[in-house]
Amino acid sequence: MTPLTVAIIGRPNVGKSTLFNRLAGRRLAIVHDRPGVTRDRRFAEGRLGDMPLRIVDTAGLEEAPADALETRMRQQTERALAEADVALMLIDARMGITPMDAHFAQVLRVSPTPVILIANKCEGGAAQAGLYEAFGLGLGDPVPLSAEHGEGLAGLYEALLPHEAALKERQAAEGLGAEADGAADADADLSGEDLEARAAAGADDDADEEPVDPGRPLNLAIVGRPNTGKSTLVNRLIGDDRLLTGPEAGVTRDAITVDWVHKGRPVRLVDTAGMRRKGRVVESLEKLSVADTLNAIRMAEVVVLMMDADMVLDRQDLTIARLVVEEGRALVLAVNKWDAAADRTATMQRLRDRMETSMAQVRGIPYVTLSALKGRNLDRLMDTVLETHAIWNRRVSTGRLNRWLSAMTGEHPPPMGKHGRRLRLRYMTQAKARPPTFAVFCSRPEDLPDSYTRYLVNGLREAFGFEGVPVRLFLRKSENPYAKR
Repeated sequence: MTPLTVAIIGRPNVGKSTLFNRLAGRRLAIVHDRPGVTRDRRFAEGRLGDMPLRIVDTAGLEEAPADALETRMRQQTERALAEADVALMLIDARMGITPMDAHFAQVLRVSPTPVILIANKCEGGAAQAGLYEAFGLGLGDPVPLSAEHGEGLAGLYEALLPHEAALKERQAAEGLGAEADGAADADADLSGEDLEARAAAGADDDADEEPVDPGRPLNLAIVGRPNTGKSTLVNRLIGDDRLLTGPEAGVTRDAITVDWVHKGRPVRLVDTAGMRRKGRVVESLEKLSVADTLNAIRMAEVVVLMMDADMVLDRQDLTIARLVVEEGRALVLAVNKWDAAADRTATMQRLRDRMETSMAQVRGIPYVTLSALKGRNLDRLMDTVLETHAIWNRRVSTGRLNRWLSAMTGEHPPPMGKHGRRLRLRYMTQAKARPPTFAVFCSRPEDLPDSYTRYLVNGLREAFGFEGVPVRLFLRKSENPYAKR
């Protein structure tokens, strides 16, 4: 059965995101004392007791001029209300009913979507007066609740039961069945003994290409400095004004996930807040937004770094790119606003120069020029993302790796160690993919210089097509076969 879709609405700073996180069972939305933190709709799967829920966090309802950011935020909230099975209107019981609460309650009374009135922040006796005032809004009996402390959730469960029953009846009439969720397989690290045994055997026990499950969503994060067109790109890709956009810098604050299908392939797009230089991030709210972006990078498989065509790979872009590589994610550079670039030749030259000098540790990072606003080159961007993702998932058989290692050490033998004896690289294997990670077993790994490790990594890129993705190579000491005898 499709879960009950619940939209959480209300004026700013009444605790909508706190309730969203409570029902989701984890901190997904940013919670801050400043009003108006949430701007986009955020979806999450949650549960209240044995009742599965699809929860929607929304921006605060505010009256504003037609061209204001608050008006665009309200339009997102109105869409969430129209798509929901039931809406939870929150009020702050400690503050009582405000004129804004009364105004929007009047709007909700004529809405076709059922509404449950929630009197939030009801912990303690200070909220009793506000709770009694809520009866006058004409939205039925209010449910007293404290989202922060988790009190009153049983009352919310009872209020949602009739709406869940109505949803089941509608789905039964429409003949909808339950859908099974596919479980995603994760790469697992092998133990050192297993790796050495596999490497020493030297057999072709692994396929040269690890097939990517076409039913498994590709986690794609869009990152970059503020106002580079990240949200505009996501909206263009999915063909809907799903995310809030505008000329103002820093419109996006939360990392918003959008499920999408590209040419039959499920994609989980994550739009993130813009990342400024660390020294300029002083407000606590912006620090929370940056932390949300960093978490999105860690959870991603491929990261698209959006850049302005007139400011490609500046200092902050390079900082973000290095962070993505250090996290082991596949990286694609997107040069946005290409249609408005002042000097395209100079831009491309600067891009290549900065990649060669500042990103030499990951050679061959792919880049695409595009215009998110006009929808140009978006298919090429997604083709590049899928190609890079396939490389990031690639595996090489142990037999091929050991033959390659023998040729590499034969062409350029390892240097002498500290004790005057030449180092021996005995065998190697691929420990995991995502990113490609290799283990080389040698006599004295601590004596092998970094320059020789880079020689091996560069050789892996050229020989097995790992251009443009992070490659990790670990040196491990071989076990003495006679030590235990």
